[in-house]
Amino acid sequence: MKIVFATNNTHKLTEIREILGSAFEIVSLKDIGCDADIPETGQTLEENAHLKALYVYEHYGLDCFADDTGLEVEALNGEPGVYSARYAEQYDHNSEANTVKLLRKMTDITRRNACFRTVISLIQHDADNPGSYHETLFEGIVEGKIATEKRGTAGFGYDPVFIPNGYDKSFAELGEEIKNKISHRARAVEKLAKSLITNSSPKKRG
Repeated sequence: MKIVFATNNTHKLTEIREILGSAFEIVSLKDIGCDADIPETGQTLEENAHLKALYVYEHYGLDCFADDTGLEVEALNGEPGVYSARYAEQYDHNSEANTVKLLRKMTDITRRNACFRTVISLIQHDADNPGSYHETLFEGIVEGKIATEKRGTAGFGYDPVFIPNGYDKSFAELGEEIKNKISHRARAVEKLAKSLITNSSPKKRG
């Protein structure tokens, strides 16, 4: 099955392709000739995922899924949340600057509970209503805590400072194989995959 993933983030593409496996052909925005910087102006992860998937559907007429992920830190009232990718205001999508800011804000904080949350919006043509679409949302959450310093070199984003519950290593130390089995994105993608497989299976006639 071929479907568009509304991203050009190579880390995300690799991760998604490894999680979904060979049952799906995942193509990126670049693969469909889209070089637009799709606005992420939503106030929630759900809104941003919707905006990105809808852009592809409306401009290219293709079924598409998009994700938005946020790191939510309890002691910071849910920050950085929907602004995780641009937490360091003077930069855009600068993982190093974002991580430095987070660790600085948590310097004297001992309560370091946090969670990673991914929301995926899947937009598909509505076969029963030509010209219309239907949307399905999938959510994945992994609980953990924020380390006091960066640990490990694998992964991307906040992986070096996030330690999932049940482990004593950060995502960046655990490596991609383990992360892709337990992460927030893996949990959301698993739900997405089940939906895609179910909906693409031949329907039995009664």
